[in-house]
Amino acid sequence: MKKKERTLLAVVAIVIVSVLGLWGIDLDQGYLMVSDLTENPQEYIGQNVNTMGTIKNDTLNMSLDKISFVLVDADDANHDIYVEYTGDLPANLMEGKSISLSGRMVSEDQVMADQIVMGCPSKYKE
Repeated sequence: MKKKERTLLAVVAIVIVSVLGLWGIDLDQGYLMVSDLTENPQEYIGQNVNTMGTIKNDTLNMSLDKISFVLVDADDANHDIYVEYTGDLPANLMEGKSISLSGRMVSEDQVMADQIVMGCPSKYKE
């Protein structure tokens, strides 16, 4: 094979592997604020969403079949949304803690989470 043919073959192979590797990945879905979800819920109902916030005090309920709580917007405590989660209990899940979650928005005020990630604790104390 000539050098040009090998180079062209290598470029085509890289493109094919890249396309297959990124197939089905939603590259434009970042994290939404809770206020984004609650101010325009019709846009997100039935959609997968990623959001972050703080678990509202006195709302965390843990049972054998589910975990539920109210998630408050990190910037505006006037916006909150009810969350249900049926997966494994995340380490350090507590009221007042910051979390990120992924799930499906099932109604104007509820998200069914399928993944919860706890915020990193601060290394610095005041």
